[in-house]
Formats: sequence, structure tokens, C-alpha cells
Amino acid sequence: MDNTQPVGKYWIAFVISAIVQIVFLIWFRQYFWLILPWWLTFFCKAMRLI
Repeated sequence: MDNTQPVGKYWIAFVISAIVQIVFLIWFRQYFWLILPWWLTFFCKAMRLI
């Protein structure tokens, strides 16, 4: 029996944070780095790296 968690919610959070990061990069350049930890964390969780 596979005991891993479903990662769909992490992929959704990753896509949302990527969209927010693009918006911040376009309109709020000085603050786009604030989204990077969320973006990278959700990507790593979706890939089951952490």
C-alpha cells in the first residue's frame, strides 16, 4: 500500500503562487522576492522533494 500524500493541492498552490509572482514581477518589482519562498516550497512539495 502506497502511503504518500496526494499532491494536487500543492500543484494548485504552486500555480497560484507562480501567477502572483508574475504579477509582482510586472507591477511590484521591488517586492517580487517575497513570493519566492512560497513558490519554491510549493514546487518542492508538489514534486515530493520535501
